[in-house]
Amino acid sequence: MQDLLETLRRLRAPDGCPWDREQTHESLRPYLLEEAAEAVDAVSEGSAALAGELGDVLLQVAFHSVIAEEAGTFDYADVERGIVEKLVRRHPHVFGEVQVADAGEVVANWEAIKTAERGGRPRSAADRVPAALGALAREAQAQKLAGREKTGRAGVEAVLRDAPETAEGVAEVLAAVVAWARACGVDAEMALRERTHAALAALPDPEAGA
Repeated sequence: MQDLLETLRRLRAPDGCPWDREQTHESLRPYLLEEAAEAVDAVSEGSAALAGELGDVLLQVAFHSVIAEEAGTFDYADVERGIVEKLVRRHPHVFGEVQVADAGEVVANWEAIKTAERGGRPRSAADRVPAALGALAREAQAQKLAGREKTGRAGVEAVLRDAPETAEGVAEVLAAVVAWARACGVDAEMALRERTHAALAALPDPEAGA
């Protein structure tokens, strides 16, 4: 990790790489999302390239850490220390004396500890569902928070029948599809990602005949 941090510091130095030097937390946002998505693809495919994809994610963590280090806001040691302390704090059944019967109690304790960390203030729904999530994944989480009922195929057909041919109508149909996926125990985001990946893989290589 120190080698990676030193490499990035060298790239960000006055005589380093012009592109790396001009990057900011804001400019790196799409790269963080992209690298995380590629790591997810590697997991779902059982790819032997997972180590490389995780390295790309780690690069983003290091990049943001070095930028913050330059600004004096935090550094990589703060990132590492913070996550270790959080894991220990949120697992009192491992690192403390708390007893739990099953994974359900672990999750309940985790949420209670998170609430205590915020001084008892509950998170808003918007805080709990990251805006950068895929649209289908975000809708699924929003439905769970709202206590929306899981619906079957008939629910999708009913919404599709009445939906106007507008952006709002399409959104209503997609939300109904997410509710249907939840009823089937299917992760709609991952299901569509895998279908799209398969469809893209089946397309002819545009450079094959070049």
